[in-house]
Amino acid sequence: MSGSITTHGETERTYDADPVALLDLLGPLGLHAAPPRSEQLAAVYLDTEDLRLLRAGITLRRRTGGPDAGWHLKLPAGRDHREEIGHPLTPEHTAPPAQLAALTRLPARGGEIAPVAEIATERRQWELTDGAGQAVAHLVGDQVTAQTMGESTTAESWREVEVELTGSGTVALLDRIEAELGQAGVHRAAAKSKLARLFAAELPASHPAPGRTGSAGAAVMDYLRTQAERLRTGDVLVRRDVPNGVHQLRLATRRMRSALQAYGRVLDPAETRDLVRELRWLGRQLDEARDTEVIEARLTEKLNELPAELVLGPVDAQLTRSLQRRRRDARDEVLAALGGRRYLRLHDAIDRLLAEPPLTRRAKRPASAELARSVNRAWRRTERRMLAADRTHGRVNRDRALHETRKAAKRLRYAVEVAVPAGGRSANRFRKRLKEMHRVLGEHQDSVVCRPVIRELGARAHSERGNGFTFGLLYGLESAHADRIDVALPPVWERLSRKKSIRWFSRR
Repeated sequence: MSGSITTHGETERTYDADPVALLDLLGPLGLHAAPPRSEQLAAVYLDTEDLRLLRAGITLRRRTGGPDAGWHLKLPAGRDHREEIGHPLTPEHTAPPAQLAALTRLPARGGEIAPVAEIATERRQWELTDGAGQAVAHLVGDQVTAQTMGESTTAESWREVEVELTGSGTVALLDRIEAELGQAGVHRAAAKSKLARLFAAELPASHPAPGRTGSAGAAVMDYLRTQAERLRTGDVLVRRDVPNGVHQLRLATRRMRSALQAYGRVLDPAETRDLVRELRWLGRQLDEARDTEVIEARLTEKLNELPAELVLGPVDAQLTRSLQRRRRDARDEVLAALGGRRYLRLHDAIDRLLAEPPLTRRAKRPASAELARSVNRAWRRTERRMLAADRTHGRVNRDRALHETRKAAKRLRYAVEVAVPAGGRSANRFRKRLKEMHRVLGEHQDSVVCRPVIRELGARAHSERGNGFTFGLLYGLESAHADRIDVALPPVWERLSRKKSIRWFSRR
């Protein structure tokens, strides 16, 4: 991303009210208002013709006037909170800057982004401080005049008030303000943004999620909706090259795929098979980038732990040079995948799944019993893999067997995550023990992934007439670490597989 990009979060609530009248209501809360500052703001909002960005809770605008004139992309980031990504106005940007346009690719789904509305705002803003004189919030009073754009236009005007946290302000303060306003008959605005209010008639009304509350189908679909949101959040993180973004996107991909595979009794597997395949494809596109992140962090840490006298030659420079190239190539591959039609079709398929889930007859059954049966099947699969690994000898074969165990354990872990709300404390305790099993197996796999890279670096140092001693030492340390994991694994498995631990699902 360009250095001109700015990012900040905003936490605010909007009300239909007169700001001057609200000022009198804030006195009992110990808040004080500075004299107001006035601004004239004008903004052009851009979206697809059918408002795909707005439907996803996203707004893109070009604003003039005020201290933050520029391009603004606002992304949902939880209740009352949005993340704003800004870019300054420049003469060449008659269209959104490429950095912001890239972040709209997934929600726009290939639709053309064009102006859809003009909104002018006469703004007065008061800074609110607490009894200690600390800034805690802004009270913003807006007189809004808005007009849609296109072949036919509509115009509307209204007045609204925003309370936005600043400085040391907290969500608890927003709750106190809202309670005070509610007693005076002032309530939240129905729309989440000015653009949403302007286009309220064109936005779909919310409907109850498919599946009876408390049913197995409702539990699975709740989980899948959460992972779909995380997939879309991860998409933005990866495009912005945010640290750990690839990990977040891959994790959501795996969780959704594992849930679909584990709960074939609840969702018809014949109807979800194609989506499972496409989620597997996406995960594989992310594997190299994530593995490189893990390798770089792991080897850098181990290198820094070595005494200086054991680091012979420019080891750090060799490591950095090799992994930077690998990281750059892996990122290019990830962005190519995210820029392709196949990726957008995958998200279309997710939308169809969430809108019309292929629920089976078992989906109507109570979640506590039905989900436990699916967890039991995933457990038996993991158990078989673990027993097979125990019978496997030889480093290479055992590494492969433990990797297969890890994959089964991951599916089990994500299946348990779905079942925890219905399974209660027993399910949650098992989840925590399973997380430890997953951590140990993950440590082993990280070692497996690292060792070939270390060997390659050592061979390259030798071929370039350098000193490969330190790389040989690092390889030995990784091998010893894998041996220690082999010793640590049996007690972890024993605690996980106790009858008391698995009783909540094994009796089904």
